[in-house]
Amino acid sequence: MNSNAAPVRIGSALLLIAASLVANAALAQTPAAPAAAPAPTLNRVRDTGVVTLAHREASIPFSYLDANKRPIGYAMDLCMLVVDALRRELKMPKLRVEYIAVTAANRIPVIAEGKADLECGSTTNNASRRKQVAFTITHYYAGAKLLTRTDSNIQRLSDVRSKTIVSTRGTTPLAALKTAAEKGLITARLVEGKDHDESFAMLERGEADVFAMDDILLYSLRANSKEPQRWVIVGELLSVEPLSIMLRRNDPDFKRFVDTVLSRAMIDGDVLALYNKWFTSPIPPKGINLNIPPSPLMRDQMRFPTDKVGDEIGG
Repeated sequence: MNSNAAPVRIGSALLLIAASLVANAALAQTPAAPAAAPAPTLNRVRDTGVVTLAHREASIPFSYLDANKRPIGYAMDLCMLVVDALRRELKMPKLRVEYIAVTAANRIPVIAEGKADLECGSTTNNASRRKQVAFTITHYYAGAKLLTRTDSNIQRLSDVRSKTIVSTRGTTPLAALKTAAEKGLITARLVEGKDHDESFAMLERGEADVFAMDDILLYSLRANSKEPQRWVIVGELLSVEPLSIMLRRNDPDFKRFVDTVLSRAMIDGDVLALYNKWFTSPIPPKGINLNIPPSPLMRDQMRFPTDKVGDEIGG
């Protein structure tokens, strides 16, 4: 999707999808080729009456479990916009939603292997991951920073010499830190948590001096901790992370459908309303307001939605 192109309306996109489905039906009359590709997602959803959403359990406010263990969050709401559009446009008001919990480590295989149709979480769109999965338009721009104790005297990454940094397994901040360590740019000891809650727990127990992760997740963990005043978020941005919903590669009709739904929702203001719901209003489970207004990057994205990111355009 090009940020300078006029937004495509859902009706136009569905004409393309309908043409593709007709073509697929015609091809079905010919002998099947060896090693046939997986069925297109739209066909599978239509045939099974089910759409499967992958979700995280502790990525506040994007995708996490509420007090009743139900998946909620900003990314979940975006995925439900797509589900509602599928119900309308496929004329399937009873389309059922199934959920599958994923971690930072297994979320990509779950999508790549077709176990879920959309991953509704806090996943960074980058070149290495696009070799395995596809991404829809960016729904948030995060930047990796450091969470530490207010009395640690740590202000930036260079202050963490000979100390311990924890980050979450399978995330881009951890990969960036490992690369920096291999090049001798940092001398800190690196440890891994299986998820964000475990990484923060290691920090709380004193097993790490800082927790490196996307700043929005750090703000969320601090806001929901037992003693928010005990923690401070510091340091220069270690990276800029364009977060997007994942879907299977080589399924252009489904990606076009999802991009169209989310682009229209951004331009019409529906996504801004969801942003305000999760980032500038009290949220479950403790009714805490993260109070994070949209960044300039995010405001531009809502005006000119795109799936292009820095490593594709030379940024």
